[in-house]
Amino acid sequence: MKAGSNLEKILEKGEFAVTGELGPPKGNDIEVIKKKAEHLRGNVDAINVTDNQTAVVRMSSIATCALLVQMGLEPVMQMVTRDRNRIAIQSDIFGATALGIKNMLCLSGDHQIFGNQKEAANVFDIDSIQLIQCVKAMRDEGTLLGGQEKIEGQVRLFIGAAANPFADPFEFRVVRLAKKVKAGVDFIQTQCIYDMDRFKEWMRMVTDRGLHEKVHILAGITPLKSGGMARYMAKNVAGITIPDKIIARMVKAKDAREEGMKICVEQIEELRQIKGVHGIHIMAIEWEEVVPEIVKRAGLLPRPKVSKN
Repeated sequence: MKAGSNLEKILEKGEFAVTGELGPPKGNDIEVIKKKAEHLRGNVDAINVTDNQTAVVRMSSIATCALLVQMGLEPVMQMVTRDRNRIAIQSDIFGATALGIKNMLCLSGDHQIFGNQKEAANVFDIDSIQLIQCVKAMRDEGTLLGGQEKIEGQVRLFIGAAANPFADPFEFRVVRLAKKVKAGVDFIQTQCIYDMDRFKEWMRMVTDRGLHEKVHILAGITPLKSGGMARYMAKNVAGITIPDKIIARMVKAKDAREEGMKICVEQIEELRQIKGVHGIHIMAIEWEEVVPEIVKRAGLLPRPKVSKN
């Protein structure tokens, strides 16, 4: 095993994995983390902890992940290159693994112009693909980036990254995935999916290249709360395509939240039939309490148990 995490074991066993997401508080209130985490406990195999998502200041991903470890839960630490140079990145990886964190998602990060500190300087010393290479070298070679200095101890991480099948140019999406696979990524979590036809075409391109045999792909889903949310995301969120028929369903629904859950369950059923999809990543944005019901309705409970050794 590369890291021996619960997520790695479930995927290597051939089980259909389920991951969730937790956004840290905009402050140091630990009760916010505990409340969100309890909604996810027993319903997902690992919990992504975002790293100042949308460039909004929040509790650090590493600290939040460490709290989840203390709670007996398994985190996936997200790390963006926006805020750190390679020195800080490698230092934080040392600290994270010393605290018991075994999964990491390598990201570039949203530009600071979208956040609440628009005047902040960004870093982007390395990009997400170079970050994957960095983590792989630390884990497999026991060296710092550049390969010249040996690490004291052992870095064991199950390495993840993101993929967006809906960004343009479409043909380049699978090429970028192939670069991440070559860099050494172990699992991929995609942008949230509403346009199933386009996602299926992307997966066809993925399987044609045999990439699904080299990396575990978890399809991203986000439950919609309202017709307004669907319209807003379709118009304003880059890289997300929401078909008109889904927007219409949400707008016309008497109970929009119930309709949003129904759409999610339908998506999961369809995703489970697509060759190369090894699991789902549920991003219930500030709506973690709905995850247990979605997973239950989708027939994904109880979650599989794997050996802790």
